[in-house]
Amino acid sequence: PGTMENHSSDVVYGEFYDEDMPATERELAEDAPWKQIQKNTFTRWCNEHLKIINKRLGSLETDLSDGLRLIGLIEILSQKKMGKHNKRPNFRQMKLENVSVALKFLETERIKLVSIDSKAIVDGNLKLILGLIWTLILHYSISMPMWDEEEEPEEKSQATPKQRLLGWIQNKVPQMPITNFKGNWQDGTALGALVDNCAPGLCPDWEDWDPNNKIDNTAEAMKLADEWLGVPQVITPEEITNPNVDELSVMTYLSQFPKSTLKPGAPLRPKTNSKKARAYGKGVEPKGCKVGAPAPFTVETIAAGNGDVLVYLTNPEGHKEELKATPNNDKLKTFNVTYYPDMPGEYEVTILFAGAAIHKSPFKVQVDDSPADPSKVTAKGPGLMPGNIVNHPTHFDVFTAEAGAGDVDVVIEDPTGCKNSVRPQIERQGENCRVNYTPTTNGTHIVHVLFAGMPIIKSPYEVPISL
Repeated sequence: PGTMENHSSDVVYGEFYDEDMPATERELAEDAPWKQIQKNTFTRWCNEHLKIINKRLGSLETDLSDGLRLIGLIEILSQKKMGKHNKRPNFRQMKLENVSVALKFLETERIKLVSIDSKAIVDGNLKLILGLIWTLILHYSISMPMWDEEEEPEEKSQATPKQRLLGWIQNKVPQMPITNFKGNWQDGTALGALVDNCAPGLCPDWEDWDPNNKIDNTAEAMKLADEWLGVPQVITPEEITNPNVDELSVMTYLSQFPKSTLKPGAPLRPKTNSKKARAYGKGVEPKGCKVGAPAPFTVETIAAGNGDVLVYLTNPEGHKEELKATPNNDKLKTFNVTYYPDMPGEYEVTILFAGAAIHKSPFKVQVDDSPADPSKVTAKGPGLMPGNIVNHPTHFDVFTAEAGAGDVDVVIEDPTGCKNSVRPQIERQGENCRVNYTPTTNGTHIVHVLFAGMPIIKSPYEVPISL
């Protein structure tokens, strides 16, 4: 048989070696721990499916050789019946024919087999048998199924199977930087987070786990996933936390999560911790807010559990009001809040989550009433430059960060001198503004940009508009 690609490949199962190993060790590593882990994992994965038809594999090398269990496994995975084959294959030729039936069926399913023939399976060539099982896992567990929560259908077709599974996990566990199927799973915390995010409250203590207790952590997460999410333990806690584990074994286990569903009666205990919610943005910073200018901020609650967000603002005179917290319905469970200070002095922003103060609440915010200084305001963008066309929207930005308190106003004079034929739309973007407008006639337009009622530096601007 021809050579196969490297075993880290996304599509083809390949040569058994670790890329970081020196070649001499690699050649001697016939009994490498990762090989045994992979053999165990693939065998358990097969048996999870075969138990549906009351069959099991004791040995991958010998128990697929007559073709019957292989045919049974593929029929379960594909949910299709295979063609005629020998039900009692006592002779080698019958076994070869049975395995050929299975391999030809996979070809009709458009599953690419590299260097795998019926002789390799019947003769117990473990390397090629593992390659065949990985091909089945890749196709039936990772590439083919439709998964909930995938953002775009085209993402599935463009991503490799490895990227697809990793992307699903990253989307499911936004609070952890998961980038691989090896080192990230060594201490059990990522697995605990995955279990708890698949079923909030099923494994809420993962954040408090000691990474040094990797076997206990992993065993607890796996047991909960097995009992309540229906995710079989095709790999053991000792194996997945072994530094020598290979990515294919970890992917095989994790590929069961996207299709998992929570069973009734699960012992859910969602943990609420208001101190794990946080707020950030101009409106909760000690300095930088101006009288009359928007003071926006964001409250992020992903790590805090489930609860309501309440925000109160107390002004320098002691008047207290509730501020509206608008949910963004995003992965990090964030809320947007904006207030407009109407007097200088110290404001207090109090943020409660599930009835308790979040981290650093209340926030003390000093509001400045320094006089407006239009000379500190600048404007730039395509809407102030040549190249604009009649009836085509254009825009420019106005930067007011250092200019004190004041509002931006824009007046656009068309070539006839009319000041209301073009109506600019002004959008606040933090301390700055985006000005959108659509010219309706050709010729030179005069754009007046004002701050606190006074022209900014370089205003007015002459802007040629062409047909």
